[in-house]
Amino acid sequence: MRIFTLSDIHIDFAVNEQWIDNLSNTDYLDDSLILAGDISDSEARIARCFDQLKSKFKEVFYVPGNHDIWVRKDSPADSIEKFFKLLELAQQHQVITEPKRLNGTTVIPLFSWYDLSFGTVSDTLRSKWMDFTHCKWPDTLETPEAQNRFFLDKNNLQLDHSAERVITFSHFLPRIDVMPDFIPHRFRDIYPVLGSPQLDQQIRTLNSDIHIYGHSHVNRAVKIKGVRYINNAFGYPSETRIAAKTLMEIDD
Repeated sequence: MRIFTLSDIHIDFAVNEQWIDNLSNTDYLDDSLILAGDISDSEARIARCFDQLKSKFKEVFYVPGNHDIWVRKDSPADSIEKFFKLLELAQQHQVITEPKRLNGTTVIPLFSWYDLSFGTVSDTLRSKWMDFTHCKWPDTLETPEAQNRFFLDKNNLQLDHSAERVITFSHFLPRIDVMPDFIPHRFRDIYPVLGSPQLDQQIRTLNSDIHIYGHSHVNRAVKIKGVRYINNAFGYPSETRIAAKTLMEIDD
């Protein structure tokens, strides 16, 4: 069994959904896919995507991304209710959101958010970052720090010590130094909303060998302090330079 990864497929763009639909119906039937968040804010599209991928892969793993838990302005639900509804939807479509052993590898989904610790939030970021208007939170989770802690507390940190290899995955970044040096400073204002170092603490508690993440739309593979960090984002249609737009096989 091979393990592939992909994130940020954003099937609200028809060309992205068509790419998913065009994946081989036979090449990956014995393989697994780790999908590291950001499918769509539409539950109907997410369900359709689950069906598409389950018809092509033996196993599909998933964690919700920030776009996935956006809610409509007229929706009575908040983003936490949407999060749990997506976990139920995944279960209905036999998509995995809990740790699972695959031969000698244990795959562990990790939920998270961002805590604004990767930089200073500028006025520009506050005005343009759509999570600030498209997510709705209960009164007890008004700050990103509280939101991040809520999701981190949902993670299963019990490790199967017999596993030869541990692969963890999240939507958000576990450390800011996975971002490459070539990112221009004018684009670094989004760094505060990329992730949280508390996530990396969980990764290292689990003795992860490989951690897969999404969210930044910047493809990357780098080893830091013994952990191999991988981002294979599909991204928006216009992002042809920073996103490979192909499946990536996770090898040893």
